[in-house]
Order: sequence, then structure tokens, then C-alpha cells
Amino acid sequence: MSEAACLPELLPLYYRRLFPFSQYHRWLSYGGVTKNYFQNREFSFTLKDDIYVRYQSFSNQNELEKEIQKMNPYKIDIGAVYSHRPNQHNTVKSGTFQALEKELVFDIDMTDYDDVRRCCSSADICTKCWILMTIAIRIIDRALREDFGFRHLLWVYSGRRGVHCWVCDEAARKLSVAARSAVAEYLTLVKGGEETVKKVQLSDPVHPFIKESLAVVRRYFTDYALVGQDIMGSKESMDKVVALVPDDILAALQAEKNPTKRWEKLKVIVQQKQASSKKSYYTEEEIMLQYCYPRLDVNVSKGVNHLLKSPFSVHPKTGRISVPIDLRELGQFNPFDVPTIRSVFGIFSDYKRTSLAKYVKLFDQFVEEMERSRKGELLRRTDLQKDF
Repeated sequence: MSEAACLPELLPLYYRRLFPFSQYHRWLSYGGVTKNYFQNREFSFTLKDDIYVRYQSFSNQNELEKEIQKMNPYKIDIGAVYSHRPNQHNTVKSGTFQALEKELVFDIDMTDYDDVRRCCSSADICTKCWILMTIAIRIIDRALREDFGFRHLLWVYSGRRGVHCWVCDEAARKLSVAARSAVAEYLTLVKGGEETVKKVQLSDPVHPFIKESLAVVRRYFTDYALVGQDIMGSKESMDKVVALVPDDILAALQAEKNPTKRWEKLKVIVQQKQASSKKSYYTEEEIMLQYCYPRLDVNVSKGVNHLLKSPFSVHPKTGRISVPIDLRELGQFNPFDVPTIRSVFGIFSDYKRTSLAKYVKLFDQFVEEMERSRKGELLRRTDLQKDF
């Protein structure tokens, strides 16, 4: 029986026995600091046969739990915190129902890399191309923490072919559309659609963020591109690389017949050109970034009211659960080892005795760290007020 065929039978059990409602409610309440913060949050459910129900909202954890256990959604999406209760949006005067806040989110999908992976295409993934997600997480996480100063980042496996990032800091949740767009643009290097051959253009001076990103890409480039995807091997894949190389380098490169030596030859030629020219050659770096740099769905990040799949939602096609990713063990994360709804019901008294346990524990630690940080910030503000 396929995973999808099991859902009607297993989803009620999953929502009754395993879904971490307590941590989930604590996460989205953010300490109850803002009145009606949880109550004004939009949830959207996709039910059996792709019936889509938007603008769901709940007064408390108990109400959320009861409704989810009643409807058994095939997919849960989380939206913005609105000015009014989303389930009453039809009763509100036109134009006053506004999306006010939401986590800054990022969606990285493997299908956006189809032009630079040979092992798989569209929804298919394997351990060879999963390296791209590892690179993406390392680059984006570092930038969000070090360049922007965010602290509370929840990385989640989508359940099929990608990853999501939820930036949960108060400052991130309050960002305007323009500010979200600015962050997303800052993180975007690969530009242009299918018709654009050369998607990365570097010029002097190279931004420190790009240098940091290149340091990550260099660690993985040989394994991913030269070995895993063999980009210098067949004529077809070699032609794609050649299309990114300036004409004055091309002739010498094509003379080298050995695929493994071609990349080294390219590097040598670029270095020689660089040494004898006032012009900067970034051919090697541009190719590496085009093949390995994260490809963000910018529209998901820009909109405050954009919905994103919830952590611990079950993917209806693969049956895999959207679990948090432990960045301390990122190199070992394998999407094919993620628990499926079928696998967790080998033993199902509660999640602590299933393969889901370590992921719920990770989520719990994330929520606790946010709560500690919030208490520390409140104490700091209180002390500042006393000083005045």
C-alpha cells in the first residue's frame, strides 16, 4: 500500500497520539507577549481530494487540537498574524483585514536546480543532489545569523524535495514587505530564468558575503559537481560549463581531453589571464556559484501573507513528516531516513517511543531557547527602565 493510501487510516492516529501540539502552541504563541497573537494567526488545511480550507484560526491549543483531530488535514500551512481573527475575516469591514506579522521564511526547492543536476529531475532527489540543500542551509544560516544578527532559526525538511527556514526573532516577524524583499535580494546571486545561460556575474570588489559563500561552496564543489554530477565528463554536461567560459579561454580548455584535468586546466588558465591582465577574471567562482549556490523562491520570503507548510505536517505523496533539521548533525542528515507516517506506527503509544522522538526533542529545545531569550530580553528592558 502506498503512503498516500495509508493517510485516511493513519492521520487520525498521528494527530491523536504523535503531533507535538504543546510545543507547537508554545512556539506560535511567542510567550503571549502580544495580545491575540496566536488567536489571530491563519492556518490553512488541505483535506482529502485537495479540498483547501483557508482562514482557520483558534483561541487556544485545545481548540486547535480538537479541530485538527476532527478534520485530519493531509497538509497544514501556516500564514500570517492578522489584524482580526482570520475565521471572522468575512465579517470585517472591507480593507481592514490586514496581515500584520509573520516569521521571515525561506523556501529552497530542488526543482530550481534542475539545470545543474544530472542525477535527478523535477520532484526526484537522491543523496548526490541533496548536497545542494546542505550547502544552501550552511550559506543562508550563516548569513542570517552573522550578517543580519538573527538568532532563532528553525530549519525544516519539507517532506519531499526541499527545506524551509523559519526566522522567528521578533525583529524578523515585524519586517515590512520591502525589508523582507531586501533580505531576499541580498541572499540572491543566481539570477535569470531558463533562457539565461550565465546566471552569476561577479565584479570588483567582491562582497564579503559572496566570499563567505564561496568558502562553503569550495568545500563541496568537487564532491558534488566534479564527481557526483561529473560536469566535465560527457559532451552535453561539458557544453553547459563551456557556455559560461569566455571565448579567450575556450580553445585551450577544449584541447584537454581528460575530464578530471579539465577543471584544473580551467583554473590554471584563469590564473594566468588574471596575472597578465588588469581585468578581473571570476570564471571559476561564477561557475562554482552557478552550480552550487542556493536558489531561493524569493516570492515566498517577500510576502507577509504567504502560506508555508507547517513543521510536523505529513507530505501526502511521500508520507514523510516535515521534521526540524539539527544543524549540529547537518552533514549526516538524510531525507530518506526521515520517519514516514507508516514507520512511526510500528510502536505508537506516544512520540517518545518512536523514530519521531529526536525531532520533537529538537523542536522542544528550539522553543525553550526562544523562551529563555525572551525572558532575558524582558529582564534587560526592566533593568533599563529602572536605570531611568
